[in-house]
Amino acid sequence: MLAADADHAHTEPEAPPENLVTLAERLIRTLAVGRALIVAGRTVDMSGIQDGIGLLCAKTLDLSHRQGKQMLPALLELTAQIDSMSQALRRPAAF
Repeated sequence: MLAADADHAHTEPEAPPENLVTLAERLIRTLAVGRALIVAGRTVDMSGIQDGIGLLCAKTLDLSHRQGKQMLPALLELTAQIDSMSQALRRPAAF
């Protein structure tokens, strides 16, 4: 390992940026609320959610391996929320 690489390894942040974690948490909550409204028979406008998810994905690609691994639980939860909403949308409305 070069000296410059060794210095970089020590200065690399351990955790992902807080704003990225906050974005993931906000998307997870938004999808959970949207799903709950859909299950309750309400119409939900989720336009724009794909922009937030796209931004999260793009910024996640910029993370170090260590930071990316720390984002994994949030990304898995986001995936689960997307799957859950997709299932809710496929169910016939109960009136």
